[in-house]
Amino acid sequence: MSSEKGMSAMRVKTEAKRDAILDAASHVFLEAGFEGASMTEIATRIGGSKGTLYGYFSSKEELFVAVMHEAARKQFEPVFAAMNQEVDNLPKALQTFGEKSLEFLCSDRSIQARRAVIAESGRTDIGKRFYEMGPKFGMQKIAEFLGNQMDLGRLRKSDPLLAAMQLMALFECETIMPLMFGVEKTLSKARIRLAVRHALNTFFAAHATEALMIASRRNVES
Repeated sequence: MSSEKGMSAMRVKTEAKRDAILDAASHVFLEAGFEGASMTEIATRIGGSKGTLYGYFSSKEELFVAVMHEAARKQFEPVFAAMNQEVDNLPKALQTFGEKSLEFLCSDRSIQARRAVIAESGRTDIGKRFYEMGPKFGMQKIAEFLGNQMDLGRLRKSDPLLAAMQLMALFECETIMPLMFGVEKTLSKARIRLAVRHALNTFFAAHATEALMIASRRNVES
């Protein structure tokens, strides 16, 4: 019994240290960018050594991806949880999902992180790590939701994963792309809301069933 308590306490302590590392690293990466950040500086922030950091993360690339993944997890967990609940109004549900997703993805921090990942992808495996832990996982969750909507007869039967990829591409074409290339510096909530509406108009034109369109008209009229 005492050994189990000891293991539990050690696990909590280990998780607390990992969280402290992620918190310190997030500030260093935000201040210096991926290129300028150093494991030495991160270790100094937590009052430890580089050996401690490498005990949790094998490289700066792995730590950077973990920081980005943790930020995305905190943002998207409640969003995905809401999507898994019973949805009566699919257009409204996807509008809300799109707005909340883009408010995070269009933030200065997210754009900087994406630029850093792209810049390093040709030299390291950071791009693959980032994709596997972030976009790929998110796309699978969206695909599950869209697949359920297909089963309910609201969306036409098709490949749910492909539909999810198309939906996110539509969300990003008016928002992420201009920000990535510096065409836009920031996007207001009103701009994001309008971009999501445009994206959903195109998405539903390709994927909505007649039953959904009739239900949508009724919701508008009521």
